[in-house]
Amino acid sequence: MAQSVPPGDIQTQPGTKIVFNAPYDDKHTYHIKVINSSARRIGYGIKTTNMKRVGVDPPCGVLDPKEAVLLAVSCDAFAFGQEDTNNDRITVEWTNTPDGAAKQFRREWFQGDGMVRRKNLPIEYNP
Repeated sequence: MAQSVPPGDIQTQPGTKIVFNAPYDDKHTYHIKVINSSARRIGYGIKTTNMKRVGVDPPCGVLDPKEAVLLAVSCDAFAFGQEDTNNDRITVEWTNTPDGAAKQFRREWFQGDGMVRRKNLPIEYNP
């Protein structure tokens, strides 16, 4: 059963944070790459701490070993300096897919007793 093996590593490009630059009166889109560097197929899901300001497309999916996906992270227009942006971040969660599962994302993979790993990418807003 794949669930008993902890999920391997992923890589993200950029690796440590996402930076959006002013002005913030229009929507910005930034691309990040998620690479499955493990030897197993994984399911991934992306969460954001501020759903109304930051969106990710596609928000979830399945990656084969060594496969990569380009995600569009968008930041909607907002009143910079008038809203709290200190804790904005994106969290990538991933887990091994069950053996023999179709290459179709399923939320249940994250709700069972299999191990889920997380990587946080803080969002920085340059004035």
